[in-house]
This record gives sequence, C-alpha cells and structure tokens, in this order.
Amino acid sequence: MSKEKFIEIYNRYIKREGADKLLAYLSDNSDFFTAPASARFHSSYAGGLCQHSLNVYECLKDYMERERVKETYGLAASDESIAIVALLHDLCKINIYKPSTRNVKDPSGVWRQVPTYSYDDKLPYGHGEKSVYIISGYMRLTREEAFAIRYHMGFSGTEDKNNVGNAFEMFPLAFALSTADMEATYFLEPSDDQ
Repeated sequence: MSKEKFIEIYNRYIKREGADKLLAYLSDNSDFFTAPASARFHSSYAGGLCQHSLNVYECLKDYMERERVKETYGLAASDESIAIVALLHDLCKINIYKPSTRNVKDPSGVWRQVPTYSYDDKLPYGHGEKSVYIISGYMRLTREEAFAIRYHMGFSGTEDKNNVGNAFEMFPLAFALSTADMEATYFLEPSDDQ
C-alpha cells in the first residue's frame, strides 16, 4: 500500500528530467520500499522507510498550507519541490539496514531474542548530504531543495549548529522540512522501545 501511494505521488508531482530513472533505481536496485527507517527507533520495520517518507510528505504539505506559514512567513514551494524534499530526504538510508536480532528481557525477566536491524553503511557519506548525492546522480535539485534535504535533521543532527541556523535563514524550505521530519518521527512513528 505504501509503495503504491509513494509511486502515485512521485509520478503525479515529480516531472523533472531523470525522475523516471531515480524511481527505477529505487524500485529495482535498492531496498527503499522494504527497508526500515531506523534500526530501533522510528518506523523500525520492513517498509518503514517508505512509510516515513510518506508521513513527512503529509506533514510538510500540511505545514506549507498553514495560514501563518503562507501569510506571515511568506513561505512557498511548488508541489514538485515539496514532493522531492519530503519523499527523497532519507535516501541515505537505502541498502544499509540488515535483518538481525538482539536480546531483550521480557516482562518476566527472561532474555529473549527479538528481530531488529543492524547498521552497515557501505557509502558513509553523512546523512543529508548522502541523500543529496544519491538524488543528484539522477536529477538536478534546486539549491533550496538541496539545502532542505542536507539540513533536514535540523539541530538534532551532528552538523555545526551555526550552519544549521544559517541554512534555515537562507532556505526556509529547510526549516519546514526539518519541522515535518520531526513531527513525523516523534508524533506519528513510535519506536519499538515504547
């Protein structure tokens, strides 16, 4: 269901040159549609990465439609830009999570093996910048789209905090995407530890 919805939104809004090749890569040469969004935290289940991307898309669309955002802040972005940054912001997570197990105590105090994912990144290029790198191999991003994806972790990432603040000031879509990502992560996608 998530895969079909993702493809439908992607094809409806993303029309730039190379978009078809990127979608083919995601479908045929990556685990994007079956990967988790994390090893143990938000959307840590098969297909979680695709669902997280859809959640971020819905949160970003909602944020951009708020009267205060449009009227007071003057933020605007095309439907295509919203779809690109939201649906593709976490491509850095494809092909890095492998099925694994870990030991946890059950309620009676007995250790049990439970399924989880281990992290094995064969292209350790950072987080947001890796997503920009992957996308750029197929289609051009606008400067604002690239900065939005690069800094979507906001102040919760390991980036230099001055760079994050400067990026948010210069490229408001970066702030909007970070807000949508946090909303999806913390309010829509509980971790398996909760």
